[in-house]
Amino acid sequence: MKRKLHRLWLIPFFFCTYHLAQADEVNYEKLQEKIVSQVPKLKGHIQHIQPSGVWDLFEIDTDDHQIIYTDKEVTYLFAGEIYQTQNLQNITQKRLDVINAVAWQQLPLSLSIKRVKGNGKRELVVFSDPDCPYCRRLESELTKITDVTIYTFVYPIASLHPDAPQRSAQIWCATNRAKAWDEYLLRKKQINKNTQCDLSDLEKVQSLAEKLNINGTPTLIFKTGEKVPGAISANDLEKLLVPH
Repeated sequence: MKRKLHRLWLIPFFFCTYHLAQADEVNYEKLQEKIVSQVPKLKGHIQHIQPSGVWDLFEIDTDDHQIIYTDKEVTYLFAGEIYQTQNLQNITQKRLDVINAVAWQQLPLSLSIKRVKGNGKRELVVFSDPDCPYCRRLESELTKITDVTIYTFVYPIASLHPDAPQRSAQIWCATNRAKAWDEYLLRKKQINKNTQCDLSDLEKVQSLAEKLNINGTPTLIFKTGEKVPGAISANDLEKLLVPH
């Protein structure tokens, strides 16, 4: 869905009661029909329905990576974050992390710029825009990490950085892409001006990012499948990287 329903609900929901809905009493096919009947714009966008674990609410997973909640009778519908008050655990985000996890073995790593540091046993994927200031900040943090292989998918976002597509092409067409990336991101030094090479892989990365619902840079993907947006510190990187 191009319009996200959660923009209609902006207040987090806090619940004290936490128990499982009676899944064996529910016909999910009929529940989905009722949901679509009540909210026609959800037609074709529902991926999965299951008990939310909170009161008798059901979780609706949509094809634009949202979670929406409803009751058995589809009397109410809301999108928002549910927290468990005992420990302020974000139940909604925990579920989204599962839904949005990336299957590492399905990532086309050949489309990336590969850099090996130390023994390279740990692995990390980064979607990065060469003109993104937060990507530069992340690259600075990555210099503090060793024994890791970094796969960088060059993902220019032209709407934010108009020169990024050309800069990406220059890096991709360089004889040594990894060196060109480091020189530009860490030292703002351009080592290649040629853009006359096969750029089809960069186009494939654009499609891949859309498929993975990546709409900002940097976005990191760890071997566990966890997807983390934004520049994070070297200390946090160490915690998330699978031990070697």
